[in-house]
Amino acid sequence: MKRLSLLGIVLLATLTTGCAATTSPVNLAAAGTAQPPQPGNVVTGSAALPKPVPPVNCGDPTTASLSPPAAMPAPGQMPAGSTMAAIQRRGYLIAGVDQNTFLFGYRDPKQNNLVGFDIDMVHDVAQAIFGDPNKVVYKAITSAQRTTVLKGGQGADQVDMVARTFTITCARLQQVAFSTVYYQASRRLLVPSSSKVTDINELGGKKVCATAGSDSLSTNQGQKNAPIPVAVNDWSDCLVMLQQGEVDGVSTDDTILAGMVAQDGNTKIVGPTIAPEPYGLAFPKSNTDFVRFVNGVLQQIRTNGSWAESYRRWLGTPSSGIPAPPQPVYSN
Repeated sequence: MKRLSLLGIVLLATLTTGCAATTSPVNLAAAGTAQPPQPGNVVTGSAALPKPVPPVNCGDPTTASLSPPAAMPAPGQMPAGSTMAAIQRRGYLIAGVDQNTFLFGYRDPKQNNLVGFDIDMVHDVAQAIFGDPNKVVYKAITSAQRTTVLKGGQGADQVDMVARTFTITCARLQQVAFSTVYYQASRRLLVPSSSKVTDINELGGKKVCATAGSDSLSTNQGQKNAPIPVAVNDWSDCLVMLQQGEVDGVSTDDTILAGMVAQDGNTKIVGPTIAPEPYGLAFPKSNTDFVRFVNGVLQQIRTNGSWAESYRRWLGTPSSGIPAPPQPVYSN
């Protein structure tokens, strides 16, 4: 027994020595540091900025929209020959929306359906056309696609309207039509809770994230100390890059930033308002009758309590209360 045990010890030592002799030590310095993965389609620097648009006089205020009809048609009884009648015949409204912006347009993981303040606006329009708020087909789109899907004609990209935290600007009015303002946001800055930054001007030469197609990218370049723009597809991509330390801040509407803070308590909104962000529902420029109709819907929800209920559900807090909805301004 002793001889067998000794033989076993010798064999084990031999095997161990052989393994050690054939294994090379890991050179940690040569291996380098693992880089965090980036979201797809990240663009950094001047290439991230939208092409400059020649200045156009859009009138004052830019947010003025077409007045609603004197009398709104009853649901299911849209005027013959109207855009709304064509939607009614089809049987559903097609809306371009977001599915990644918490509180405004996102997919509820429990019920696997789209919810949020913008989604409520779409439901209100469907209710006014059909008498059923759920007769909607959603197309999830990026910020950069908001204008293109409204100019797609009758193709696969066609939508009747876009409800996607879409700020009314003079440049965009050259491409699409907008409703009256249904939500007044303001642009601010999101940074990690540990950051000492209190103003976007402190991020000159640092990376600040926004989505491609958003007005945040170009407007931020007008700051005293312009940051390096980083463009991504969705706002959730900005949050991931901030969490990974790949950008120093996220600059966009306070409503979108509030959704990020709700998802990640290690972030905070800082600094004064950088620019106003009046949201409008958007339509093909030729569908002026639909713009007037939707302005009538918005006026109804301002006065019947639906707007306040949507605000309470998605954006309100016990301390903030419910603000008054933005009052409409009509051009004619």
